[in-house]
Amino acid sequence: MSTNDRARLIRLIHVGKGQLKLEDEVYRKLLQSATGKTSTTEMRVDQLETVLARLKKLGFKVRVPKAKGEQRRLAHTPQDRKIRALWLELHTLGAVRDPSEAALNAWVKRETGVEALQWADGEQASKLIEKLKMWLNRVNRTDG
Repeated sequence: MSTNDRARLIRLIHVGKGQLKLEDEVYRKLLQSATGKTSTTEMRVDQLETVLARLKKLGFKVRVPKAKGEQRRLAHTPQDRKIRALWLELHTLGAVRDPSEAALNAWVKRETGVEALQWADGEQASKLIEKLKMWLNRVNRTDG
């Protein structure tokens, strides 16, 4: 492994310490029990990997950040635009608390099992539109 890999492991371990909210004393004891050393700077790569594995067992989740510009593109078919417009209208009326794309995708997943709107097929999108229209009618009836 290169120096960059070693540095990456040390960074990950420190992120794990923060994510797990380990106090310094507890963290040092964890290092000591895993490798016999109390500082990552004294460790070999295999020892760093051991510590990282121990942190993962404790619940540390390594998150890989998305590269800039790699965000999921919005669905842009006419059906998708209609779904988004109905969602935003429901938000305007107070029926939807969170107008975000993430909230819309969470609702889409609950309704269809599909992870995101842009992956819904035409039939699923039609059903989503109908559900949103019925929701909108219920909201309008209670306001009137």
